[in-house]
Amino acid sequence: MKKIRDYCKKRFHFDVFADEYLKKLEQLLDSGRKDRKDAKIFCMKKEMQRLFSLLKKQGYECEGKRGLIFDLTLSYMKKELDRKEFVSCPLDMISFEEEIENQYRLVDIMHRNFSGYEALNEGDYGCHIDGGRPQRTKKVEKVLAEYFGSEDAALVRGGGTGAIRSLCFVMMRSGDRVLVHDASMYYTTQLTLEGIGVEMIRADFNDFEEIRRSLKEGIDVLYIQRVRQKLSDRYDTVNLIRKVRKIDRNVKIIVDENYAVNKVKYLGCAVGADASAFSTFKLLGIPGIGLICGKKDLIAKIHEQNYSGGGQVQGPEATEILRSLVNNPVLLAVQDRAADEIVNRLEAGEVKHVEKALKANLEERIILVKLDLPIAAEVNREAEKLGALPHPVGSESRYEVQALFYRVARVMIEEEPLYEKYVIRINPMRSGPDTVIRILKGAIDSVLK
Repeated sequence: MKKIRDYCKKRFHFDVFADEYLKKLEQLLDSGRKDRKDAKIFCMKKEMQRLFSLLKKQGYECEGKRGLIFDLTLSYMKKELDRKEFVSCPLDMISFEEEIENQYRLVDIMHRNFSGYEALNEGDYGCHIDGGRPQRTKKVEKVLAEYFGSEDAALVRGGGTGAIRSLCFVMMRSGDRVLVHDASMYYTTQLTLEGIGVEMIRADFNDFEEIRRSLKEGIDVLYIQRVRQKLSDRYDTVNLIRKVRKIDRNVKIIVDENYAVNKVKYLGCAVGADASAFSTFKLLGIPGIGLICGKKDLIAKIHEQNYSGGGQVQGPEATEILRSLVNNPVLLAVQDRAADEIVNRLEAGEVKHVEKALKANLEERIILVKLDLPIAAEVNREAEKLGALPHPVGSESRYEVQALFYRVARVMIEEEPLYEKYVIRINPMRSGPDTVIRILKGAIDSVLK
């Protein structure tokens, strides 16, 4: 049964219960039990067909037992999955009222920096003699720096990736020791760090003692990804920065704030980090623009390195980003309220075959829906037919209005491969709870017809 074992470990992710499953499978194959006439294989059809073929080559007769083998396989997949506790530790989001205050505060800063006629003007183009960039861009950067609580700010091309890359170029050198969380990082960030030639030192950020030991051994840069990388992550970025600063005032600290901006109370740059970087596209802005907020001397270096005219964010683009940002806080608050209601209703049993629902910050704020059957991919395909978005764009960009039904992140699958088959990632975007629940219910019903 070695080939069967290897196949089941690879396709069904049997680990702890592999021996038990194989024993039960042999007993079933040797027994006189037969399927019910209406036995149906409604998911994993290719995987099961391959299993039947392997069993036949091993001399086992599957005819009349296919449904029973399918049921047995499902039961042991579920047994393996349930070994891992399905919990999350989402970021502490600011309240609805605080989001409204964020909108008021940003607009107030705009009043104090733009006259009425200026506010109705789109802005200028080109490398102005004063600062080497459009004057409107320079003014918008001043507004954004004040809003996000930093000394200065720089708009750059390339979205979040471009912002992080620009920041790493001015803060790191080949051979620097960079402390990162012991988990998969965004691929583009990994490429940037590898390209610079730094030495990545890994520590579990959930255990501050590991960070403390790394600091004592000598670290040049601490790189923090604000949103959760693993479902089990629980570290608090603000507390982490403050603790590190008590130990080492000089270590450089970079925070990737993507998906956390306007959701959390403070950016890292406002509580002791050297700089925060993120995409404005994720805040309803136009595509391809990133923002770096941080220390004045650091931002000056970024502007100096970005002297090329083709690299500038033009005045009208900066204006559009600022206007879009005004709408972002309250829309995020409405979205978060919808997510709370969806989770509560799913946990109350409103949709059959939903075993558990919870909120998480794996990239954007999402709802993770754990099903009691391995039909996640099939449900996502059916949800698209009912109007759900099949993949992210920004995510949470201006183009994403309808709810997103999508596979879980790669890092979650690395933690537990069976999440790929059992868990759905839902972001309501601008949808209401009734819409999301209707689509989920309809998609599950379509799969099980």
